[in-house]
Amino acid sequence: MPLERCIHDCVPVCRKQGKVVKSTMLRQSLKDTEWLTKLCVQFRNDSVSVSLENEVHEFNMHYRPLWDWVLDLLRDKHLAPHFVFDAQHLSKFNGERFVCFIDEPWTADAFWNAQVYAKPLAFILYVDKNKLSSFGSQKGYPIIARIANLPVHICNNNTMLGGGHVVGWLPITVENQEHAKKKNYVDFKNAVWHTSFYQLLASVAKHSNTGYWFECGDGINHRLWPLILILSADYEEQCIMALIRGLKGKFPCPVCLVPQDKQSILHTHELCTSHQSEDILHTARSKPSKKEKEEHLKAFSLRNVENVFSRIHHVNVHQALYFDRLHTNEEGLWGDHLWKEVKFWISDLGHEVAVKLDKNFDGLPRWPDLTHFSSVIAVDFTDGSVLGDLSKMIVFAAHDILMPSCCKLGHLLLRCIHYYVEFNIYVSLEVHTENTIAAGRLALQNFSEIMDEYIAQSQPETLKNWNFPKKHLISHAFNNIPNEKMHGSLRKIYLQCTNFKNVASQILHYDEWLLTSTSMWTELDKPDKYNQQDMCNPEINGALHDTGASESTTIHAHLGSRQGNHSFANIIHSHGTDRAFTDFQMKLNHFLNGFLPQNDIPLPDGRRIHLCTEDMITEFRFLRVNYESIVDWRMHQDLLRCNLNFYGSPRYDCVIVNTANMPFFARLIYMFSCPIGGTDFLLTLIHPYDIHIPNSCRRQDNDLGLWHVRAKPHSSSEIIPVRSIIRGAALASNPETDGDYFVIHTLDTDMFLRVKALQARSS
Repeated sequence: MPLERCIHDCVPVCRKQGKVVKSTMLRQSLKDTEWLTKLCVQFRNDSVSVSLENEVHEFNMHYRPLWDWVLDLLRDKHLAPHFVFDAQHLSKFNGERFVCFIDEPWTADAFWNAQVYAKPLAFILYVDKNKLSSFGSQKGYPIIARIANLPVHICNNNTMLGGGHVVGWLPITVENQEHAKKKNYVDFKNAVWHTSFYQLLASVAKHSNTGYWFECGDGINHRLWPLILILSADYEEQCIMALIRGLKGKFPCPVCLVPQDKQSILHTHELCTSHQSEDILHTARSKPSKKEKEEHLKAFSLRNVENVFSRIHHVNVHQALYFDRLHTNEEGLWGDHLWKEVKFWISDLGHEVAVKLDKNFDGLPRWPDLTHFSSVIAVDFTDGSVLGDLSKMIVFAAHDILMPSCCKLGHLLLRCIHYYVEFNIYVSLEVHTENTIAAGRLALQNFSEIMDEYIAQSQPETLKNWNFPKKHLISHAFNNIPNEKMHGSLRKIYLQCTNFKNVASQILHYDEWLLTSTSMWTELDKPDKYNQQDMCNPEINGALHDTGASESTTIHAHLGSRQGNHSFANIIHSHGTDRAFTDFQMKLNHFLNGFLPQNDIPLPDGRRIHLCTEDMITEFRFLRVNYESIVDWRMHQDLLRCNLNFYGSPRYDCVIVNTANMPFFARLIYMFSCPIGGTDFLLTLIHPYDIHIPNSCRRQDNDLGLWHVRAKPHSSSEIIPVRSIIRGAALASNPETDGDYFVIHTLDTDMFLRVKALQARSS
C-alpha cells in the first residue's frame, strides 16, 4: 500500500528504555498531511442531470467510487487476516443440545444464500438524511459503507481501520412550491436520489455479473462477487430505496404487501421482490396513456422510476432492507407513540402524579452507560439512545403510579411496554441463537396481543390512530440483524470544522483526513505492538513486570481503592450503629473455619481460627468483576463501589452471588482482605436479598416482567468470598414494602437473560 511506504519513510521511530517513542520529528512531519490524503480514495464531485417537465435540473453528487474504496481495504495487510469470504453455520452446546447462533454477518442465512457463484464481497450501506445544525437549517445526506466480510468489532467501529466510513453525500432536493403538489414531482425527487446513488454504485455494478479476481493483502487471490447485503435506513429512506409510495400507498411496507389499513395487526403477508417490482414497472410503461400507467403503478404502490439497485445483480432490494431498531423502535414506536401515551395517562392523573414520576426516576440507582433521569415529564427527548434508556426504566418508575386500582388503562399500557422492552432487547442481542430468536418472536407476539387489547379499550378516550408503518415494521425485526446509525461524528465535524458554507465539500474533505490519519496511526502502532512482545515472556504469554493493579481479564475479581489496615476494635467502633456489623468478628471466624476446609485449604497449624479484636484486616472500596456474558460469551467488566462518600453520596452497589443451588442478589457492605497463614483472602460483607417471596405476591410482578427480591434483616449480614460474585446488579426499591426490591433486568442484555433464566426456573 503506498500510504504504508510513505509513512514508513516519513515517520522516524526510535527505541528508548524498552518503549517506542515518537520523536519530535514525527510530530513535525504530521503537521500537514494534506498530500497524504491523496493516497487514499478521494471524493469526486459529479453533476447529475434529471428532467422535470422537459426542464433539466442539475445536482452535485459527492462520492468515493465504492469499488476503489473496498479494494483499498482488501489490499491492506492489517485487515487481510480478518476478512472472511466463506459463509458459516455455527452451533454451541447449551448443556442439553447444540443450538445454532449468529454472531457475524457471514453466519446469517442471507450471507449463506449469497454464496452461490463465488466468494461474496458484501456491502452494508447506511443512508440517513439528518440535521447538522441545532435548528435544522443545515442538513446532510451521507451514505456510510461497511464491509460485512469483516468482524463486527471492526466494521461497526467508526474510528478504526476497516470501520464504517462516509462514501457518498446525496443531494437534497429543495422543496419547490411551484411543483410540490404535482403528482410527478415526488417521482422527480426519487429519480434524483436513484440517479445520484448510481454514481456511487457504478464501479460495483460492472463487476456484479462476472465477479472480480483480486490479490488481497495476504497475497491470496480470490474471485470476489460484490453484492449489497444490507441497506439500513429510516422508513422514509427505505420507501425511496424500494420506490414505494409510502404512508398513503395501498401497500406502505417496503418489505411486504401489507394493506394500508392492516398495519396495526401483526400478521404475515406476501414478501415483495425486485423482480416483481421490475415486471410491474415494465408493464406500466407499456400502457398507452399516462393515466393507465399511473393507475397500474398506484395499484401496487410503486413509482415510475428505475431502481438503481436493479443494476446490481443478485440484489433483492426489498429483502436487503434491514430493520432499523433505532428509528423504528426507540425514536418511533416508543418515542413518538408509547411514551406519549404514558404522558397522556400521567397528565390525566394530575400534577402531583407527574412530580412523583420524576421523583421515582431520580431515585433509581445509577449505572454506567445508562442515562440517569432526574426529570422526564417536562423534557422533550430527541436522542434515540436516551429514549431507549427511558423505555428500559419506565416500568420501574411508574409501576406504583399506573396501578390497576387507579388507572386501569395506564396499567394495561405498562404491560404493553414491558413486552415492547423485552422484544426490543431481544432484537438488540449481540449474538442471536435459535432460542433467543424464538423468545424474541414470542415477546413480539405477546406485545401485539396486549396492544390489540389496549388499543380497543383506550381508543375511545385517547382517539389515537395506531395504523402506521412503524407499528407494522416490527413484524420484520427477526428477519435480519439490525444495524445502527452513524452520523453523530458528522455533526461534530460540521460544528467544529466548517465555516457553515458549502458544508458538503468541507465535511467530506475532513473525513478524508480522518481516514488517512486512521491508516497512519495503524502503521505507527506496529512498532509499539512489536516492542510490547519483547516485554512478554513467551512461555507464559504474560507481562514480566507487574504494575501492581493487573488489568487482566483472566482475573475474575480485583479489589481496589485500598483504605489501609483496621483492627476489629476500630471497625466495630466506626460502625457501631450499623447492625450489619453486629458480631462481625465472630461471623468472620465462623466463615473461615468452614470455608477453608471446604476448599481443601489447611487451617494454620491445624487449629481452628480465632481472630482477636487486635487483629488487622484491610478495607477496600472498589471492586472490578470480570465475567463471561451469557449473550456473546466474551469477557465483560463491572466496576462496583462500596463507599460511604462517593462523589458526595453513599454508594453501595449490588451483586449477583453464585451458590450451589440458585444465584441470589445482595448489596455490598464492606470489602476487605484477611491474612491467614501467609495468604490474603479477598472477602466481602453483604446484605442478602434472598427471602422467599410467595407466588401469590408475584402476580403483578409477572404482569410487568419484574423479578421481586426481599432483604433479610440488616443484622443477618453474611460474609462471602469475592470470587463468588458473578457480576454487578442494580435494584429499584419497591415503595409499597420496605426491604423489597425489583431487579433492574434491563441494564444490559446479559442481565436481561440472567433474570429471564431465574424467572423460568422459578415458574
